[in-house]
Amino acid sequence: METQPLLPSRGVSRSRLALLKTAVVSVVLVAAIAALLSYSGSLWRSRSVHSPVRGPSFDGDGRPGRLPVMGYNTWNAYYCDINEDKILKTARLMKSLGLLDLGYNYVNVDDCYSEKQRNSNGDIVEDPEKFPSGMRTLTDKIHDMGFKAGIYSDSGWFTCQIYPGSFQNEDRDIKLFRDNWNFDLLKYDNCAIPFDNVIKEGMVGKFQRMADAIDNLSKNTGRPPILFSLCQWGEEQPWLWAKKISQTWRTTEDIGANWRSVMDILNRNSFITWANDFYSHNDMDMLEVGNGELSYEEAKTHFTAWALLKSPLLVGTDLPSASEETLSILKNEEIIAINQDPVVGASISPFRWGINPDWTYNATHPAQFWSGESENGTVIMLLNTLDEPADLTFNLTESPWLRAGRQYSVRDLWTHTDNDTAVRTFTAHAVPAHGVVALLLRDAGDEPEGLWPPCMRLNWCMAENGTRYDGRDFMEL
Repeated sequence: METQPLLPSRGVSRSRLALLKTAVVSVVLVAAIAALLSYSGSLWRSRSVHSPVRGPSFDGDGRPGRLPVMGYNTWNAYYCDINEDKILKTARLMKSLGLLDLGYNYVNVDDCYSEKQRNSNGDIVEDPEKFPSGMRTLTDKIHDMGFKAGIYSDSGWFTCQIYPGSFQNEDRDIKLFRDNWNFDLLKYDNCAIPFDNVIKEGMVGKFQRMADAIDNLSKNTGRPPILFSLCQWGEEQPWLWAKKISQTWRTTEDIGANWRSVMDILNRNSFITWANDFYSHNDMDMLEVGNGELSYEEAKTHFTAWALLKSPLLVGTDLPSASEETLSILKNEEIIAINQDPVVGASISPFRWGINPDWTYNATHPAQFWSGESENGTVIMLLNTLDEPADLTFNLTESPWLRAGRQYSVRDLWTHTDNDTAVRTFTAHAVPAHGVVALLLRDAGDEPEGLWPPCMRLNWCMAENGTRYDGRDFMEL
């Protein structure tokens, strides 16, 4: 349809046309004044108190965090006992052991790397005894080996070990971390929280400050933003809001190197798996594989659950003393492939709780039956939370990702074997205490003819003529 110019019609007098023009001009003028007042008012409002959560504006090919981060973090192995020699030795080991080739491409420095006070210019300063060559030299060496580098700070006055935090220094600190020291990831903690009458923003606003600083620096420099990893322990439900300002966020308190802690974290995350996707990762905390009280079976379960729930995979053990068992767990390529799936960003989720009724919150016995999509088939995780071996059985159609009337080839992701074909049901026999089974099921065609009953799911299973099979007998409706 063509747009016609506005001309007076034969039935409109010149005086009425003049009035119409005056009215139009008045409306436009009022709208312009309102917009100007709105803009002026926004300049007086605080940036976080009344404003919605804002995400990073950078959307180029270099946008970080599409897949879960993999790498190493110093905290679980060394706590504050860190220095450049130890970190570089770890990086060299990661490369020689083949971990870099498997995707562990971040080397992250945690708390305690700096002096206790900022310098006279207001900048954080690396501890000259721990890092005599300086942070930029450290990151240059890490980058030369083919890794990316991560650094740590805090959204409060201090870090959790009472080193300088970044509150009210966000722009200064992100320029230091990203431009001067050339780090690629920022882990951002939640200690030393300012009083309410100082912060006036709450949890979301406190982290938004650094998100804004990251975004502004990226705009000004043209460099991709630093990967932003929130570490605020699951307070105020970050899975609802953190994805708008970061790529990954902690969902719970700190992990411990014991079975009870692993199960507690898995239980809590079983209810929020929906938040996982590309650029959006529930962080179940750093790996404790190779540490503390975890047995081999428990460490396998821990690693499997973290990987298949698309959590970041950050090694946290002393690599020079790591056992072959520990390395075999960390180097399971088939499990890593699910975590780093380039096609499916969502994680596995429970389809049956098992020991407990579905949707039961239980810190020691979380959901046992899990499934999810992947590029190459349906992923299944079966978990034995008991203190003794157990058989774990499920009907294929309990998983929403498996089709009725089809059979599936079964790939075991820990034994690395193909285990025949599953028809309607699958049983994992004698799963070790605190053990795990991880499977990849691929469609293998129609199920065999003549199976009875006609449906695996009996409720409302019905023939075309209206005959219904309910598990007891046939009934005419």
